Amino acid sequence: MAFGIRRQELQQWKETVSRGEIAYITHFWLDPRFPGITTVTKVGCSDITKLAAWCTANELPAKYIHHRDAYPHFDLIGPKQIEILKREQLWDQIERFRLLD
Repeated sequence: MAFGIRRQELQQWKETVSRGEIAYITHFWLDPRFPGITTVTKVGCSDITKLAAWCTANELPAKYIHHRDAYPHFDLIGPKQIEILKREQLWDQIERFRLLD
């Protein structure tokens, strides 16, 4: 279940993904398979080759790319999520979702 994002943010993410660019969107998320995890960052790109290369560069298994509709993405959770958001300087997402608390 996803919550905590605005329609405009989601639309902007979808547009960026559709252009074949790497896009990040973080939202609150609850899934019983991942106890203690309350957020996920979706890293999307319609260019699967580019998204797979992004996974490899970040030491993440590209086999977990979700090939969904027009918005393929990789779900970042836990410490790797924070590491990458910091590196990408996505401070607004880090602060908004209190990922450093």
